[in-house]
Amino acid sequence: MPSSDAPLLEVVDLTSHYGPIQAIHSVSLEVFPGELVAIVGANGAGKTTLLRTISGVQAASGGTIHFDGEEITRLAAHKIVNRGICQVPEGRQVFAPLSVEDNLRLGGYSQRGDGDWVAEQIGKVYELFPILHEKRAQLSGNLSGGQQQMLAIGRALLGKPRLLLLDEPSMGLAPLLVAEIFRVVRELHEAGTTVLLVEQNARAALQIADRGYVLETGKVAISAPAGELLEDEAVRKAYLGH
Repeated sequence: MPSSDAPLLEVVDLTSHYGPIQAIHSVSLEVFPGELVAIVGANGAGKTTLLRTISGVQAASGGTIHFDGEEITRLAAHKIVNRGICQVPEGRQVFAPLSVEDNLRLGGYSQRGDGDWVAEQIGKVYELFPILHEKRAQLSGNLSGGQQQMLAIGRALLGKPRLLLLDEPSMGLAPLLVAEIFRVVRELHEAGTTVLLVEQNARAALQIADRGYVLETGKVAISAPAGELLEDEAVRKAYLGH
């Protein structure tokens, strides 16, 4: 739950385009310190574009993004990472020709001046995902999809995130691996990490979230505490299967 009266992330009337196509329309949302906030919606709703715009990978065409009281709307992506916003991208996007451990070290590039912290954090990632320790010398491209997702999360944690952006972490994974990934996300949240989670698996996301936003065709259709969204008849019919 929120640990501050002021939002850590504040998005106001954000818009973004791909050429002439407007992908998100005047989206506003808040994430408070210590929260896990879920953004759910169908394919093509604009969820990934929203995260990409927050992290500076996709340009905003209107509106503002404030992080810890500072406007970051036009900042370059690497400067946003340096402020503590770390994204786990859709499709994992590990560096396939590099080893597991080298991927983790790259995740800690912004902390390269503190080698002891990087080494300690890599150890914590291995505790979180023991299979990565077993495979630490293997090429990342040879990992299974679930192992690559674990690596992508671990790589983001090496950036010392004050806000962790997770984009569709369950995509393409078997049910047992989905349960494992969401267990880890819940543990990270309980340990104090602030999380903004984009997920098509609405039920799984809302079951671990504090609050949720439903995105439809690039607009916020509903926002409410996660428990209320789970019980909302319209949300249940549209996104929860009944």
